[in-house]
Amino acid sequence: MTHHLPKLLFAVAAVVSLQVTAQDYPTRSIRVVVPFPPGGAGDTLARLIAPPVSKALGQNMVIESRTGANTVIATEVVARAPADGHTLLVMATSFTVNPFAYSKLPYDTLRDFHGVTRMVYNPLIFCTHPSLPVKTMKELVALAKARPGELTWAVSSIIGGGRIAGELFKEIAKIDMINVPYGGGAPAATAVLGGHTSMIVGNVLECVPHVLSGKLRGIAVTSAQRAEILPNVPTVDESGWPGFESLNWFGIVVRAGTPRPIIERLSGEIGKSLQTPEARTVLMKQGFTAGTMTPADYDAYIRNEMQRNEKILKKLNLKLD
Repeated sequence: MTHHLPKLLFAVAAVVSLQVTAQDYPTRSIRVVVPFPPGGAGDTLARLIAPPVSKALGQNMVIESRTGANTVIATEVVARAPADGHTLLVMATSFTVNPFAYSKLPYDTLRDFHGVTRMVYNPLIFCTHPSLPVKTMKELVALAKARPGELTWAVSSIIGGGRIAGELFKEIAKIDMINVPYGGGAPAATAVLGGHTSMIVGNVLECVPHVLSGKLRGIAVTSAQRAEILPNVPTVDESGWPGFESLNWFGIVVRAGTPRPIIERLSGEIGKSLQTPEARTVLMKQGFTAGTMTPADYDAYIRNEMQRNEKILKKLNLKLD
C-alpha cells in the first residue's frame, strides 16, 4: 500500500497549490491587452470593467493597447504570457475568424487559450438607401433575385461581423449581391447614404441616427431579439428566416493552463461589473447588450463561431496574408 503514498501525496499537494493560487490571486497588477485602437469599443469595454474588477480583486488592472494585424499581434503577446491569470486579452469576433483568414498564426486559437467570459454583443442591421424599393427582407430578397449581381452592400472591413452576417444571409436566402468593403463603419455608412451602394450591413449604433432621420431604412436586425434602440425594426428571424442570428461580440480570454479557480473568479467579477446601472447606461449608449457566459459556455461558443466562420471563409476563399 505504501508505494501508492507518494503519488497520493503529490495529488493532494497539487490540489492544495491550486487552491492557494486562487486564494492568493492576484499577487500583482493585471495586464489587460486590448488589440483595438484607443477610444474604440474594445478599449471602452476594458476601461468600463477595470475599476470595479480592480476593486474586487484588490489589484489594479492596467490597460495596454497593442493594435495591428487584425488582432494577431496582441493575441500572440497573451499566448506567450505566463498562465497565471495576470494577463487578459480583450477579444472580438476576429478571434474566431483569424484561424481561417491567415495561412499561419503564431498561436493555436483553441489550444492556447481558455475563455473567461463573453462580455457583450451587438446586433448588426441591414439598412437600405430609401431609393431602393424595399421595406422588408422578403422584398429585398425578391429584388435581389430579379436583379442578380446588381445589388451592392457596404461593410466596414473585408472580414468582419457585417461581412459574415451578409454572407450567411446570402447563402440561406440563395441570392447574389456584390460586397463592397470600406475601411471602417463610418465610410461604409457614407457610401450607402450617398447612394454608392444599395445597402449596408453594419453595427446598429452606426446606423441608428440615419434610420431615425429617415436617410436610411432599417430592414432587419441580426440578433434573436429586436434592438432596444430600434424597437420598430424586426429581426431577420421574424422576417421569415427562423433561427437566423449573427452578432458582433467582445469577450475576455486567458492563456490555456491558467488555474480553473482563477478563471472562474475572473469570470464572476467581470460579469458583476457589467450589471451595474452605470455599466448598463454606457453599454446602451454604445449599442451593446451585456451577454456574459460561464467559462465553459464561452469556450463552447468560441468553438461554434469558429466552425461557422471556417465554412464561410473557405467558401469565399478569403485570406488576409
